[in-house]
Amino acid sequence: MIAAIIAAAGVGKRMGHHIPKPYLQLAGKPILAHTLKIFEAMPEIREVTVVVHPEDLDLCQDTVIAPFHLKKVLRLVPGGKERQDSVYHALKALQHEDELEIVLVHDGVRPFVTPEQIRLVIDAARRHGGAVLGLPSQDTLKRVTPEGRAHQTLERQDIWQIQTPQAFQAPLLWRAFTEAYSRNFYGTDEASLLEELQQPVAVIPGSPFNVKITTPEDLLLAEAIFSMRRRKKHARRPGV
Repeated sequence: MIAAIIAAAGVGKRMGHHIPKPYLQLAGKPILAHTLKIFEAMPEIREVTVVVHPEDLDLCQDTVIAPFHLKKVLRLVPGGKERQDSVYHALKALQHEDELEIVLVHDGVRPFVTPEQIRLVIDAARRHGGAVLGLPSQDTLKRVTPEGRAHQTLERQDIWQIQTPQAFQAPLLWRAFTEAYSRNFYGTDEASLLEELQQPVAVIPGSPFNVKITTPEDLLLAEAIFSMRRRKKHARRPGV
C-alpha cells in the first residue's frame, strides 16, 4: 500500500496574510485543494493523511476536504512544533496500517507536482529505500558571513535544490524518525533523517514549475503557471 502525508501545518508568516497559506485562493480554489486533488486522482495512492495546524482542523475540513469530496483523505492530524514533529505525528497514525509499503511526504503548498513525478519517486524508493525530487542549482552559491561578506564559493555541480514529494520504504522511514529522536536530531526534510543513517536517497530530476508557495511573489508566479497550463489544455482540445 502507498500512503501520502501532506504537510500543511505552516502558518505562513512570510505570506503576510491573515489566512494560513494552504487556504489562500489559487485560481478560485484553496492551494491545498489543488494539491490534494492530484493525489486523490492517482489510483496508486490508497490513502492520504493531512497534517494541519491544530487551530485549523475545522477550517481544513470545512473549506477543503468536504467541499472538494476528497475521499482518500482518511484523517487530519494536528501538526507539531517543527516540520519533523508534524510529519512524525502523521507517521504514527499510519504505523499500524496493514501492508504499508511506501510513504510519500509532500508539501501542501506545492500544487503543481505531476502524477508522473510522483510515480518516479515511488519507483525509485522501491529500488533505493528513499527518493526525492530535485533540481540542480543554476546560480552561483556562496557562503556568506554574519556580517554579509562572501566567504566561500560552493561547487555548483554538487548542489541540488530539493523538492517534494519525497518517498520512502515505510519501515526505513519509521526507523529514521526513531533514530533521529533518540539522538535529538532535527533535519530540514525527511531525506536528511535517512542521510543520518547513511542510507542512500535517490535524487530524481524535478521541475522548476513544482514551486512551493511561501511568499506573495510565489503566489503570483503560481497564478501565472496555472494560467499557462489552462491555456495549453484549452489549445489541445479538438477544434480549438
